[in-house]
Amino acid sequence: MSVLEMRDISYSYEKSRKILTAVNAVFETGKMYAILGPSGSGKTTLLSLLGGLDTPQKGEILFDGEDISEHGLEYHRRNHVSLIFQNYNLIDYMTPVENVRLTAKQNAMSMLKSLGLTEDEAKRNVLKLSGGQQQRVAIARTLVSDAPIILADEPTGNLDEDTAAEITEVLKNCAHQMNKCVIIVTHSNELAKQVDTVFRLKKGKLQQS
Repeated sequence: MSVLEMRDISYSYEKSRKILTAVNAVFETGKMYAILGPSGSGKTTLLSLLGGLDTPQKGEILFDGEDISEHGLEYHRRNHVSLIFQNYNLIDYMTPVENVRLTAKQNAMSMLKSLGLTEDEAKRNVLKLSGGQQQRVAIARTLVSDAPIILADEPTGNLDEDTAAEITEVLKNCAHQMNKCVIIVTHSNELAKQVDTVFRLKKGKLQQS
């Protein structure tokens, strides 16, 4: 079922530099998507627009058929999307449990355990965890949210090959088992092989591979 749609989206940095030109795409629940493209092609900009962190100069972004600007971008960010960043964006003086409880008070520990952290690790300062463990905390924070869409910006970019594969499997389960819509911006062709649909962004245009 379609949950998120881009209609004729265009975006420029000033008037001289076009980043996105008349981009159209439809994203469904229960599927995982990868958006590939060279550095500077506008992948992160596209993700920011889908997440309501920025506004397109032209076109519409629809959630369940309604323009996200109707209720406001803050409402969209709070209720419709969860974001996973390459640098994790955890609060570094807190434990994993405390970070996850910022999103939802319930089920923080059980969610962390389901993603492979022990109770001892969940109660450590996040800076004492490995990169893969920190990324699991970031994913746990999104999963305790009721938001139907997960937007991930290079979620495996800082991880070793084995950990990246594990994180990819977690995200795949988010789509296929939890019926979320998972959209990933990535440089990784290995990750792209695991998704349901691949889009490539080149010269401002988005094309399905």
